[in-house]
Amino acid sequence: MEFAEKPELQALRETVGQIAARYGSTYYVERAAKHEPLTELWADLAKAGFIGINVPEEYGGGGGGLVELAIVCEEIAAQGCPMLLLLVSAAISAEVITRFGDDEQKQRWLPGLADGTSKVVFAITEPGAGSNSHQLATSARRDGDDWLISGTKYYISGVDEAQALMVVARTGTDEVTGKAQMSLFLVPTDAPGLVAQPLPVDAMLPERQFTLFFDDVRVGPEMVVGEVGAGFAQVFHGLNPERITGAALCVGIARFALAKAADYANQRTVWKAPIGSHQGVSHPLAKAAIETELAALMTRKAAWAHDSGVPAGEASNMAKYAAAEAALGAVDAAIQTHGGNGLSTEYGLVPYWGLARLLRIAPVNREMVLNFVAQHTLGLPRSY
Repeated sequence: MEFAEKPELQALRETVGQIAARYGSTYYVERAAKHEPLTELWADLAKAGFIGINVPEEYGGGGGGLVELAIVCEEIAAQGCPMLLLLVSAAISAEVITRFGDDEQKQRWLPGLADGTSKVVFAITEPGAGSNSHQLATSARRDGDDWLISGTKYYISGVDEAQALMVVARTGTDEVTGKAQMSLFLVPTDAPGLVAQPLPVDAMLPERQFTLFFDDVRVGPEMVVGEVGAGFAQVFHGLNPERITGAALCVGIARFALAKAADYANQRTVWKAPIGSHQGVSHPLAKAAIETELAALMTRKAAWAHDSGVPAGEASNMAKYAAAEAALGAVDAAIQTHGGNGLSTEYGLVPYWGLARLLRIAPVNREMVLNFVAQHTLGLPRSY
């Protein structure tokens, strides 16, 4: 068991960090306040080959895996520039197309995902289903060789930045179990019959959220990803990477917040001593640092499991849970360390609290992770 990262991974961390540091938290917070994308940072990361680092080399990617992509997510967040679209476009869409797409789909979509010129966002969430994906109502029915998609998707990130959606839709019912059969479709964001309505949120995020309305949106058979009716199995090949990269993003947020808090605690002097000399300040930060390191270890284990082709569901869920808790705790401790300054625009901590709080809910909420662990790790009866 080797815990030291190889030199090439250490170099990756350093290089990604240097690129993101040129932008920093001021850039991120200003864009997040206006819900404007981090276009320049995305372009620089793409130029360096990091947006598509997990895409196979034959399609212009870096030929790496989730270990490398998680490092990219963590290091940009550690410099104050977390990007949610890496979770959906690079982690979900690229992984699913690489694993289940046919040759034509790979040739059409992967080069753009590799060089950052295209984004494919993921559309599964619905207002009437929540965490119960078996209750998805968006459907796709055959019309000759084509498919017609109808329904509504909710809280879909970055539609305004994307060229296409990867849509999960109901295409039938299993005759044995009675459960819905799902399939995956690639749908251009400018497809006739598709309406994207902005969904206002109070969290300060560069990525805008949308409600999508599909009114008999027509797609050809070449837009079906993988096997018709096998969508759930295919989706989870993408959901584990989303949870892993989401965990990495949280670890980076926690590192960023703790670095700011430690610097402030060393500089801020009250009663002739830096406030960091008092255990009431130092202990919460030390606790958050421990929890962050534990979350980072589980995140690396989950990424390794996915790349190694071994079951990664348990580690991915645990990593996402631990990292979201660590990020929220770290940002909260950092705000408390800053006192009233923790809520000021000048110190820019509140936007990261909002993102950390979001990542405690999405892409899977902590309660469903606990359900998973109770059932699959501990062998307890299913509770839902």
